[in-house]
Order: sequence, then structure tokens, then C-alpha cells
Amino acid sequence: MRQVKPILSLILLIFCGNVFAQSTVLTKEEAIQRTLENNFGIQRSNNLVEIADNNQGILNSGYLPSVTANAGANYNNEDIEAQFQEGEARNLNGAETKRYNASLNLNYTLFDGLGRFYTYKQLKEQYKLTKLEARETIENTILQLMSVYFEVARLTENVGVLNETLEISKQRITRAQYQFDYGQTSRLGILNAEVDVNNDSITLLNTQQQLENTKRDLLVILNEPQKDLRSIAIDTTINFLSELEIENFIKTSNLNNVSLLQAESNLQITDYDIKVSRSGYLPSLGLTGSYGWNNSNLPSTSFVQTNTSRGYSAGLNLTWNLFDSGRTITNVKNASIRFENQQYLKEQIILEVKRDIANSWGNYQNKRYIYEVQEKNVITNEDNFNRSQEQFKLGQISSIEFRQAQTNLLNARTNKNLAKYDAKLAELQVLQLTGQLLNLEL
Repeated sequence: MRQVKPILSLILLIFCGNVFAQSTVLTKEEAIQRTLENNFGIQRSNNLVEIADNNQGILNSGYLPSVTANAGANYNNEDIEAQFQEGEARNLNGAETKRYNASLNLNYTLFDGLGRFYTYKQLKEQYKLTKLEARETIENTILQLMSVYFEVARLTENVGVLNETLEISKQRITRAQYQFDYGQTSRLGILNAEVDVNNDSITLLNTQQQLENTKRDLLVILNEPQKDLRSIAIDTTINFLSELEIENFIKTSNLNNVSLLQAESNLQITDYDIKVSRSGYLPSLGLTGSYGWNNSNLPSTSFVQTNTSRGYSAGLNLTWNLFDSGRTITNVKNASIRFENQQYLKEQIILEVKRDIANSWGNYQNKRYIYEVQEKNVITNEDNFNRSQEQFKLGQISSIEFRQAQTNLLNARTNKNLAKYDAKLAELQVLQLTGQLLNLEL
């Protein structure tokens, strides 16, 4: 008994700490909401979407004119020797000349071969693609979150199962001690019970350590590393969707799968790239306008000493690059090849997505079946354990046989916990591939 007390004291201390720690249940919905708000990867993706949104705006479209303001001043100081037509000559030392000017200039492209038009459409499609990439990041992060969340839930339930197992083993020590005191058994029964308590205590401690480590992983995803681990409690309730509902999602996966949508968007961007390149075959037409002011103060040798002018000017410029050394032809050919490659890539992604959905759907059905079998296995082992416990109390079976029934029940319960969360995670993987992960309550 002396060897058991230190371990039991440590277990009791851990239990008391967990009992007195204030904890609230972190639901799956709350975990997802905190991840969407705080996760660094999702925040970076949102910033990229904001950049793409800025790029697709009217200020980056090329449809607005450019307006520039210019101003200048010049000063000259020189010695002048002037000869007039009348024959008079005049020398002027230190003659000053001052000139001032200011202008407001407008440039606007009226037509550029539709290059600006398709570039604008391309930026719109790029924004759509960036949103899809952000969605993919969110889906992967949520799937990672749920994987860790379910692992915390599984270990939490396992800790509860191991607590019950340890309590039963401790009761065996008490019972074996009574039997030894009354001469009904030898000291060996007490030693066997003590060994089982030690083993159960070690298993419980290791599982609790795994639980704490996994909780830290969860806090990293939530971006809440400073939170007290003991304040985290997990909702262990699991609800599965009907197979009919999932099958309907699979039928419409080609419209919702994020990889397929990205491939379609990339194909559209490449198509716009061809049209932008073809704009080099067409002329461009530009409008210019300006308002200017000029002032000059000239030396006395000039016919006019002060000159001030102001006024408007406007013009149209037509530019047609009839041959640009073959650059436009090359750009169009290369863009067409890229478009063809993008079509091949899309077809490849379609095949891969169909394969992945079929694999994940088969995996899910297999996991669900295993879970149902494990549920029945727990019921069978509970019945076997209860019968073995009664027989053990009556002395009809040995402690070794009772321990085997206890171990079988422990394994059945932990296997059921594993099968339950494996099945749910497999279901989420199917939902991700069908594009429904963010549309349903998990």
C-alpha cells in the first residue's frame, strides 16, 4: 500500500485542480467563430482579398484620366550688346530676364484596343479567385481545428473512462485487503490489485498529459495561447448528417468544390489575357487638354518688356502601331498556349476531385460502420463486465479473469470514442470536398 499512496496522492491533486478550476464549455460553433476572427492564416488571407478588392476598383481600372500640374520659374542675368535696325547700338550690363509659367494638364485614353476593358474584367476575376483561395484557407483551417477539437474531446472522454477504471481498481485493493484480513485470500491478491492501480494511474497520467498538449495545439489555432488549459472544456456531442443528404451534396460537388471553382476562374483569367494581348493589333485614341499661364519680364533691349499669356488647349492623338517587331503576335500565341494548358489542368482537377470524393465517401461509410460496431461492442463488454464483477464478488472467478473483463471494457470504450470522432472527421472531409463545409453547423 505504501507504494500506491504517492501515485494516488498525485492523481487526487490533479483531480482537485481540475474540479476547482473554472471552466466553460467551448462549443464547436464558438471555436469556429474565434478561429475566423483570430487565426493568423485566415487574417493573412483576408488581407489578400482586401488587396484584390482594391485592385479591381475604378481607381485601378485605367478608365479615369490623369491630371498633372506643372509650374516653373527661370531667371537670367547677362550682359547684352544689341544692334538695332536704325543702326543704334546699345550695351546693357546685368540685364535680367524673368520667366514664370504654370499649367494644368489632362490626359485621357478614349480607346486602347479594348485592352483596358479586358484588363478590368481580369482584375474582377482575380478578385473572385482570391476570395476562393481565402475560402480554401478557411476550409483547411476549420478542418484542422475540428481535427484538434475532436482529439481533445476524445482524450477528455478517455480520461473519464480511465478515472472509472482507476476507481474500480482502487476498490479491488480495499476488497483484497478485507479478504486478506479475514483469511480468505493470500497477500498475492493485494499485490495484483496494487499493480493494476499503478498501471491504471500511469495510463491516466499519460492520457492527461496528451490532453494538455492537444489543448495547447487547439489554443494555437484559436490564437489564444495565454488561456488557462484548465478553463477549456469541450463539447463531446456528435451529430451525423443523413447519408441521403451527403449524397445530394456529392451530386452538386462540381458546382461547389473550391478547387474546381478556382480552376474555372483561372481559365477565365487566361482567356482575358488572350484578349488583352490582341488589343495590340488595334489603334489607340487619346485626348489631351491643358490650361496654362506664362509671364515673362524681359530686359529693355527687347521690343516687349512684360509678356503675360493664359489660355486653353486641347487635342486628339491617334496611335496605331502597325508593326511592333512581332511582340503582339508572340504574346497572343503564348497566351493561347497558357489557355490550353489551363484547360488541361481543369480536366485533371475534375478527375482528381471525383477520385477524392469517392475515396472520402467510402472512407466515411467505413468509419460509420466501425463506429456502429464499436457501440455494440461496448454494450457486450459492459454486460460481460457486470457479470464478471458479480462473479468476482462471489469468488467464482479469479482477479486475473476480472481484470481481463475490466481491460476489455476499457478498450471497448476507448475504441468507441476513437471510432466516433474518426467518423465525424471523415464526414467533414466529405463536406469539404463537396463545398459544403462552411454552409452547415458542424
